[in-house]
Amino acid sequence: MGQNRRNWLTRIGVTLAGIGLANLKLAASPTQETQQPGTEAPTNQMANGMPLGAFSVSLNVKDLNASKQFYENLGFTAFAGAPEQNYYIMKNGNALIGLFHGMFDKTILTFNPGWDENAAKVEKYNDVRAIQRHLKSKGIKPLSEADEKTTGPGSLIVVDPDGNQILIDQHV
Repeated sequence: MGQNRRNWLTRIGVTLAGIGLANLKLAASPTQETQQPGTEAPTNQMANGMPLGAFSVSLNVKDLNASKQFYENLGFTAFAGAPEQNYYIMKNGNALIGLFHGMFDKTILTFNPGWDENAAKVEKYNDVRAIQRHLKSKGIKPLSEADEKTTGPGSLIVVDPDGNQILIDQHV
């Protein structure tokens, strides 16, 4: 492997590890407040970072069982889902990968406000609608939006400058 490729892979690994550690640290912060629908996030919280919840990569797969076997060979175990549901959530430590067949056509970066990496509800989190208002205040226009008139579960999708979709999907 060439030195440039090795450096690139190292940077990617460090970046992904940093995202995971930052997310875990912020999600566990005792000073973090749960955002109730219709309320703004505390100014200091949004200024110091915006915890988005558990992180996973959602992959569009051609053959669900072949992909499941491949990731099991990498040390992942099936955490949720089933073939009849056309998806599996695979887990290896704190790392999560969603394998989805026929549900979407691109890889999606997924965040789940209100959940930790075990799909357990966390006590304090930013409501998806507060996250949406913050993103809009920064000039980021969602591709799809959470309904501001509702509470509880909701989702939004934004697209980064390179066309990567980011799903913020709240289940609680």
